[in-house]
Amino acid sequence: MLKGKHIILGISGGIAAYKSASLLRLFIKAGAEVQVVMTPSGKEFITPVTLSALSGKPVVSEFFTANTGEWHSHVDLGLWADAMVIAPATASTIAKMANGVADNMLITTYLSAKAPVFVAPAMDLDMFAHPTTTRNLNLLRSYGNTIIEPASGELASHLVGKGRMEEPENIFKVLDDFFSRRDELKGKNLLVTAGPTYEKIDPVRFIGNYSTGKMGYAIADEAASRGAEVVIVSGPVDIAPSHPSVKVVKVESAREMLAACEEEFPSVDCAVMCAAVADYAPAECAESKIKREDSEPPVIHLVKNPDIAKALGQKKRDGQKLIGFALETDHEFDNAMKKLRSKNLDMIVLNSLRDKGAGFGTDTNKITIFTADGKETAFALKSKREVAADIIDSIINL
Repeated sequence: MLKGKHIILGISGGIAAYKSASLLRLFIKAGAEVQVVMTPSGKEFITPVTLSALSGKPVVSEFFTANTGEWHSHVDLGLWADAMVIAPATASTIAKMANGVADNMLITTYLSAKAPVFVAPAMDLDMFAHPTTTRNLNLLRSYGNTIIEPASGELASHLVGKGRMEEPENIFKVLDDFFSRRDELKGKNLLVTAGPTYEKIDPVRFIGNYSTGKMGYAIADEAASRGAEVVIVSGPVDIAPSHPSVKVVKVESAREMLAACEEEFPSVDCAVMCAAVADYAPAECAESKIKREDSEPPVIHLVKNPDIAKALGQKKRDGQKLIGFALETDHEFDNAMKKLRSKNLDMIVLNSLRDKGAGFGTDTNKITIFTADGKETAFALKSKREVAADIIDSIINL
């Protein structure tokens, strides 16, 4: 699947750089075109001559060629690439990537990259386990980068632990699998809902919840990266899709979200109901701000909001798939299965607020997926991007 692909191979200054030559060779043998970009310290561990001979291209390390003044455009490289792989990625390079410290050609190229980025850390076990490195890797995950976890084994310090860069064959497989999935949903249309809904009390106050939309947007991006045409109906959030083809329809209230979904639903193959829709709304919205001076606290009468997933489930045609979400605090299994049956869902994704790292406002999630045929699959705590991949895999299996 790598034939004809443009790959940037970033190499930073660590002993694992010797493995980069093998990884480069694998890419070239698979028919990829590879441009090596090195940090200055990377050249202390493996020579540009070796890498240039393998890639058939001059290695880029500095912003310009000293003798001729030829400028190396990190912007052009970022636009050229189908993928960027940084292997090895040292603790220093990871920190610079996470915080935008653009002091070498590798980091400026990373900051300009439009393509997916894969990061293969390599460092001593204590450096890898340090809270700073953990934070920086989590930041990179939240930006949409894929972290290729290092292996455990003997390190350059002769200590044994986690920090060895993953073997070139396994890194190659990650890239090959990524490109093989790119067309899995080609020709399919998906609808995704995301974020909260705001139900107005008066012009300045509302009933809402803590949803940030991160999970729904990650699902939309993942589906689009696999070739689907995706429209996301989004409540008020502060994020945007990272995939350029995702269409966003912005709404505020549950009734607005229902109307938008009913308009889009007939033309899609699958709908993923990830939004945290408010169950209730004020029966009336005051025309002006409710003042507290010289008045008793207002009594707000609530009415039920429409159940969007159930409404779509009643209209679902043969062949369409409808996916629901259940965020629960107790009796999780029973509540999820009840929603699955009552709303005519094909699959439901359960997460519990009792699981640390799951729920609103986090960059991670822990889910269990139930399908209408009774299958149950539990997943470990992962980044929301990785969770999105698991959810899309499960949808494809349907």
